[in-house]
Amino acid sequence: MENKPKKNNLRTPKKETGNTKKNYQSNTGFSKNKFSKDTKNNKFEHSSNPTEDTSQKSKPKHKLPFERKPLFKKPFQKTTPKPVKREDDGTMRLNRYIANAGVCSRREADTLILSGAVSVNGKIITELGVRVLETDKVTVGKESIKHEQKVYVLMNKPKNFITSVSDPKGRKTVMQLVGKLKQRVYPVGRLDRATTGVLMFTNDGDLAKKLTHPRYKIKKIYQVTTDKNVPQLHIKQISEGIELEDGWIKADEVSYVGKGEDRREIGIEIHSGKNRIVRRIFEHLGYDVIKLDRVYFAGLTKKDLARGQWRYLTEEEVNFLKMLPG
Repeated sequence: MENKPKKNNLRTPKKETGNTKKNYQSNTGFSKNKFSKDTKNNKFEHSSNPTEDTSQKSKPKHKLPFERKPLFKKPFQKTTPKPVKREDDGTMRLNRYIANAGVCSRREADTLILSGAVSVNGKIITELGVRVLETDKVTVGKESIKHEQKVYVLMNKPKNFITSVSDPKGRKTVMQLVGKLKQRVYPVGRLDRATTGVLMFTNDGDLAKKLTHPRYKIKKIYQVTTDKNVPQLHIKQISEGIELEDGWIKADEVSYVGKGEDRREIGIEIHSGKNRIVRRIFEHLGYDVIKLDRVYFAGLTKKDLARGQWRYLTEEEVNFLKMLPG
């Protein structure tokens, strides 16, 4: 049998005639050359004019029907309202008046007001926020008080004196060293009975609060003398922090005094106001503190001031304390 040649099933494209082009345009309403392909970017561009050069025409910007959200959310920023400035009308809050008179701190004055122990011009005040004039007659208990001039005193506290206005056990207090002043002052912070060094007194309640609150991180430096040598390992441990019975504590700075020849003498800078904090740090590590002396407090030193003596702060020192951040 003769092998018949197989038929080619592939269709050969028909040549496009002029009539075909016309039919295409009439049916679709577009001309084929109105679409040009960008072979580089694999995109099609539409041209309203077949003869227009599409290479020089800017590409249309396609707007999304929605706003694209950022990939990362912006961190939440808490906005605090700006404090409204109060016009100076010559008045002040009652608790501030009492504190400035040297009776007690502002917080303690609030307690006195709420208990009904304070009266203004013969009227008992039991609400907080009341404002008074300097000429008003303010009474705490049965004692009339006056808005006093601010006083600032610096003392080199000796040993065996209690940092208190009075002591029920009859022990010696630092107020006995200050004596009687025209204005009533009280100690700023505390030094225990065996601790010596820089101690400040004032009747400025606002400044006293700023100098004693741990939030303001007021710089205090102590010189410690222990019963035995302190190795470098414990110096590092105090610097990194230790756990006491009332929480975690670390020194801001700690090192040997001078060249470190006597390793029983340590200098420590700390801003914590916890009771007996320096002594408790060294006792926690197994040392007995033989001597503890505060040599620096909020920029003040005991230079040229013998034990037990005191002096008024200079105007420059007072301005420096008031300019401390707080």
